Amino acid sequence: MKTLALHKQHEALGARFQPCGEWEVPLHYGNPLLEYESIHQRGGLADLSLRGKIMVTGDDRVSWLQSIISNDILPLKPGQGRYSAFMNHKGKMLSYFRVFLQPETLIIEDVGEVDDLTFQALRKFLLYGTKAKLHNGLESWGLLLVTGPNGPDILKQALGVEVNSLQVLDTISFTFGDMQGVIARTEETGGQDFELFVQAEGLPALWSHLLTIGKEAGLQPVGREALETARIEGGLPRLGPDLNEKIVPPEANLEGIAFSLSKGCYPGQEVVARMDTYGSVKRRMVGLVLEVKPPQLPEAGAKLFSGTREVGWVSSSTHSPRIKRPIALGFPLRDFTQPQTKLEIEIRDQRFPASVCALPFTAL
Repeated sequence: MKTLALHKQHEALGARFQPCGEWEVPLHYGNPLLEYESIHQRGGLADLSLRGKIMVTGDDRVSWLQSIISNDILPLKPGQGRYSAFMNHKGKMLSYFRVFLQPETLIIEDVGEVDDLTFQALRKFLLYGTKAKLHNGLESWGLLLVTGPNGPDILKQALGVEVNSLQVLDTISFTFGDMQGVIARTEETGGQDFELFVQAEGLPALWSHLLTIGKEAGLQPVGREALETARIEGGLPRLGPDLNEKIVPPEANLEGIAFSLSKGCYPGQEVVARMDTYGSVKRRMVGLVLEVKPPQLPEAGAKLFSGTREVGWVSSSTHSPRIKRPIALGFPLRDFTQPQTKLEIEIRDQRFPASVCALPFTAL
């Protein structure tokens, strides 16, 4: 298994690891419920360095990317960002990411851990003569998440940067030692989330510095388990389990978020435009409250039924401390998406009741 640049630091903090593709990532640090509480009540620090990170440079960087992705990035000013998808000609999602416009660079960050899938997909469209270069920053750039209500104060104390005024997907630069980095306000937990991009060699020192400065404010490391629980409660889809080649962006409630109906042609545009014109979305991502007891949580792909009819699948699931019930994100057919709709979910050849609810779960 491959290990992250901070693997030894995670080990020293008592991390329990979980495979993620070819990599090991921290699942938790001994008490996932305490980590979950820190996300919502104090502050959490997470290592998201496994995220795909692409740096696009060159004179044609904006016009080239604009021509192939689903959203309109031409209106962006330096320091602003936007969600987008990259689709095939059938409108199915090959990737989902954030694009951050910097003075000399575009930063593309996957919303999910999919290795270098996005890099490999985009590079095929970089034609000879185009004045743009793609740098695969998967391993050369680190990515940390500072989350929780105390996050802004911790970042101000640790880095001297004011982030309270940042809107979602806004960025600001910071200096740490002789390293330059970028802070982006993002959406990972449904709360106040700030991601720090820094070159990999500066990652260990930055990690230790944040933990030291943030100790009095209750900052503690959080692993994948607590992050996933917060993400699912917030109704935030992730590339991989929720967003993949089964899904067209409108089916994941990404209208006005990940694609434009007015910009020039791009792969899959005709499909999403037709869905908008005729209202022909086949299915929708919804929340599901499950009548099961942990650890009987469904795996991604578990089937949903209405009576004897198979009507969809589950994409992500967790046990929610907020509502004290198992919950999931799922994709039933559109006739089965109204709140309170009763369905059944299949787990290891047994069926259990499930009820549809509106997203986010934090609104319940």
